[in-house]
Amino acid sequence: MDFLTTAGDAGVGGTLMLFLPILLMFVLFYFLMIRPQRKKEKEIKNMRDSIVVGDEITTIGGIVGRVVTIKDDLITIESGADRNKIKFMRWAIQSKENKIES
Repeated sequence: MDFLTTAGDAGVGGTLMLFLPILLMFVLFYFLMIRPQRKKEKEIKNMRDSIVVGDEITTIGGIVGRVVTIKDDLITIESGADRNKIKFMRWAIQSKENKIES
């Protein structure tokens, strides 16, 4: 009987103390993992949205070229000495350099 009364007396406070470490782990996980990843994804999206004709870009496959045309999510670049034109989806752009002034 003593056990039942002690468990009943613990109530909400005891239950909260049991889940507090788990809750703190989730909060810590959010600030150390999820939030920085979302910030990085937002920066990458802004970079991809700011691409204009003339920018020097690098794709996720390592192809470097100059942007010739942009149509919705399709970007055409010129690459190599022969000025070959290659089409890529916008999500395939890894980085961009400054616009080349002609």
